[in-house]
Amino acid sequence: METRPWTSGEPTRSPFVLPSGLRGRLAGCFMFWTNRQDEVVALLGVRPGEDVLEVGYGPGAMIRRLAGTPAGRVCGVDPSPEMRKMARRHALRADLRLGTAADTGFGDAEFDCVVSVNNVGIWPDLGAGLDELRRVTRPGGRVVIASHGGRRSTMLARRLALPDDKLDRIAHELCRRFSGVTRRDLSDLTTFTAHRR
Repeated sequence: METRPWTSGEPTRSPFVLPSGLRGRLAGCFMFWTNRQDEVVALLGVRPGEDVLEVGYGPGAMIRRLAGTPAGRVCGVDPSPEMRKMARRHALRADLRLGTAADTGFGDAEFDCVVSVNNVGIWPDLGAGLDELRRVTRPGGRVVIASHGGRRSTMLARRLALPDDKLDRIAHELCRRFSGVTRRDLSDLTTFTAHRR
């Protein structure tokens, strides 16, 4: 299946964008073992009983980490049925659904925390995705968006890092919808934290 990321507007069939079949499973395995996300979990600071949503859970590396927090409920959406099968093995109690950043399928103000790691650059529509994240976040809740980059990223992560103009656009679009937007460079990720008024 073909998609057009907002960052390029060009169609792509990359197995990392919408994993399916053998190539998708291989891409999922690669993502699971190479995406280190402990710093993002620490940045989220999930408090006891909070409801958390991951957008673009992929093979389930972050979902597994979120399931180990004191969250009351861990949910996720991803457009790939292949990734849903993989992720279910890592967090049996998580509510994993098919969906996208722009159409999560969850209700208004359901979550205290919403997180997206290494997929904002492949969303078809940045604005629609951020509108949806705002809609499902409770007042006082927070959204963390992380993308390849950071202070000490690997050569591969540097190649996948979004250019400054795209990072600036993410920051600008977040500021239009949220308050207290903060950018941080972690070891191998560039993150934005935003709060819903």
